[in-house]
Amino acid sequence: MTLTQLEYIVSVDTHRHFAQAAEACFVTQPTLSMQIQKLEEELDVKIFDRTKQPVIPTEAGALIIAQARVALRESNRITELVEHQKGTMTGELRIGIIPTLAPYLLPQLFREMRAKYPQLNLIIRETITEEIINELKHNRLDCGLVVTPLNDSAITEDVLFYEELFVYVSRKNALYNKRYVLAADINPNELWLLEEGHCFRSQVLNLCELQKRNDVQFRYETGNIETLKRMVENTEGITILPELAVKEFSKSQLKLVKKLQAPSPAREVSLVTHRDHIKMKHLALLKDQILNMVPKQMQKLQNKKIVEID
Repeated sequence: MTLTQLEYIVSVDTHRHFAQAAEACFVTQPTLSMQIQKLEEELDVKIFDRTKQPVIPTEAGALIIAQARVALRESNRITELVEHQKGTMTGELRIGIIPTLAPYLLPQLFREMRAKYPQLNLIIRETITEEIINELKHNRLDCGLVVTPLNDSAITEDVLFYEELFVYVSRKNALYNKRYVLAADINPNELWLLEEGHCFRSQVLNLCELQKRNDVQFRYETGNIETLKRMVENTEGITILPELAVKEFSKSQLKLVKKLQAPSPAREVSLVTHRDHIKMKHLALLKDQILNMVPKQMQKLQNKKIVEID
């Protein structure tokens, strides 16, 4: 049994396709298939059911693959220990980030990480929380930047900061002349929302208590916060925005921003990892870099209340 063989079975389990797994491992499909067959012969068990499409592990194979993932993670710790002793920052760091954070954190984060650690290969995927958690559990990502709490025992959460939530109101809307807005003031049929699958949508629904109402007609949905902002500026609607989204607003845009009643509703942003993650040094530097970018007052929960995620 070799680490290479373990890498091959994990790759097949990840891609559920022998050709794609071979491509991901930078070998030919016959080479990958031969090594997996040798492992099966050594263990005297079939790891994959090749009659299924896509290919799936057998019952015994699933247990073997789970242990193979653990073994590979542990073997990678050796490389990390050596890098730590040398004081180097090489290899790769695979980061998942949700779309409601990416536009406001990613450009500066990427620029500064590349400048400080030019030998570190950053691989960044922007996607929804559910996908990030799935990728962490299958070792396809090293960490994620998401909104928490997740209440998942397989995931470790390291809270970074808290974003206050603000109402963004069209000049044509009745709420424009208010200094503070109550959740009850918000007309759900004037509210622009993110589409299904975004955790921020869930928080907005809970904030406005729309889940309890049966007269809501969700006519306005889109895929990213920047679109929500533009729609508010050009219609009579309203939306909810996280704090980082309003940090670089112009004076004209700031006039459309209204605070919600105290304690200020907020979302908790964390660096999340699988409980068996290995890249401690990489993640510590990533965390420090993010905290250096985020205002100190956002790193405290004082006078803020976390809005639940369903």
